[in-house]
Amino acid sequence: MKIVLVIWMLAHSLQPPYQCDAVIFKMTNAVCETYNKSWVEFGLCRLRAVSRNKVCLNVDANLLHPVHDVIVKARLLKRANGYKPWLYSVSFDGCQFIRRRNNALIRIVWELFKEYSTINHTCPYVGLQQVKNFYLRSEKLPTPIPTGEYLLMIDWVFNKKPQAATNVYFTFVEDLKDS
Repeated sequence: MKIVLVIWMLAHSLQPPYQCDAVIFKMTNAVCETYNKSWVEFGLCRLRAVSRNKVCLNVDANLLHPVHDVIVKARLLKRANGYKPWLYSVSFDGCQFIRRRNNALIRIVWELFKEYSTINHTCPYVGLQQVKNFYLRSEKLPTPIPTGEYLLMIDWVFNKKPQAATNVYFTFVEDLKDS
């Protein structure tokens, strides 16, 4: 009996600390908008429900010209009587980040979706860029976030001009009384 208890404790201590069945971490909406159709076209920007708590995001963005200069402006907002600025507003050089991955905050988001994306090479970017069958996983978060509804707004600036925006709405619910 002691050995079973030790194995059970060891198995549970090796699990990520915020992974449990009581966590709901899923996307609820995705909106992609192009400001300049001569630079960027979205062929697909859609969520697909796989199960009750798993929703996949698929985005096809066609870059019609080579992009050598990418500035990403991202804001994370939390819903409270409308979406209010909450956590972060960050702007970074996308080409430099892909080369060095030197921003810890952006690296957290990158770790969530890098394996589902074709945006894993250095500049220039041209042609079809995809995010395919991406879904949120709470075990990839280093720390939990408060329960609520969120909006991640991303503006894509190519060659110093805003070209497109992607807005992803998601929900994080951690029901501690069940865990």
